[in-house]
Amino acid sequence: MKKWQLVGSTTVLGTALFLGACGGAAEKSEDTSKDAGKSTESTETASKDLKGEVKGDGSSTVAPIVEKINEEFNTQYPDVTVSIGTSGTGGGFEKFINGETDFSNASRDIKDEEKKALQDKKIDYTEFKLANDGLTVAVNKENDFVEYLTFDELKKIYSGEAKTWKDVRADFPAEEIKAFSPDQSHGTYDFFSEEVLDKADIKAEKNADTNVIVSSVKDNKNGIGFFGYNFYQENKDNLKAVKIQGKDEKEPVEATEETVKDGSYSLSRPLFIYAKNESLKNNEAFKEFMKFTIEHAADASKESGYVPLEDKDYDEALKTLDSVK
Repeated sequence: MKKWQLVGSTTVLGTALFLGACGGAAEKSEDTSKDAGKSTESTETASKDLKGEVKGDGSSTVAPIVEKINEEFNTQYPDVTVSIGTSGTGGGFEKFINGETDFSNASRDIKDEEKKALQDKKIDYTEFKLANDGLTVAVNKENDFVEYLTFDELKKIYSGEAKTWKDVRADFPAEEIKAFSPDQSHGTYDFFSEEVLDKADIKAEKNADTNVIVSSVKDNKNGIGFFGYNFYQENKDNLKAVKIQGKDEKEPVEATEETVKDGSYSLSRPLFIYAKNESLKNNEAFKEFMKFTIEHAADASKESGYVPLEDKDYDEALKTLDSVK
């Protein structure tokens, strides 16, 4: 560390230099401030200048994340109209394949037949992972006997093999089971069917509206249903989550942010948004919306009751987005 000895005229000179430096710094700060003002003004102008229309559809599980992002996007880009349908993952892919949408929200990976249909239509797309979800199995709040279920027991319930709770486990009461499930338009249906039933059809009272499934479990003492983690979080005062013991697990695991993130919860799954490459190239409003979505996905996911990815994953997604040219 250097030591400066300021005496006599040197002190005067040093003071003069110091004051001069301060003046220069002030001028520089003022100039920087002006530049920052210009930058902000430029950004605001760009926001006001951006116009267009963006169309999306798909998973009702993913929708809360994208809708939350769109609320903020709309404040910055008021002349861009973004529509977000919720016809389910399968329904969303149908519209995507038909060329009706720019993006498709999905609570499962795209199927081979959907890839083939897009290929036949010459529609190129890019997959972006937004967050993680823990598909939650829940029973009625008054249920005092179900604390956990194994995959085999879930299979008994949703294959229709078990008619009463006693059919599931000998020490359960002989009460008729009221099982509820999303319908086939939902990625949640596909995910559960594949993971628990080896892709067999689900035998339950099905509904396209997840909120109806939640209400059905709340209204039936012997009810059971499954849905995205955020639907449980929003209704946990009126539902009872069930711990799940997967095929390779020794102990039942509860769906929490930690167990969903590290994958130790056996019904954890990724959530996606699929973007049409042609729209990314030719629709500036859509390209900006996707950039905005990736940049805000972590906060929106957490606020919506899901588990965000690592920062590095979103950084990689932005690089992927930028590579679509």
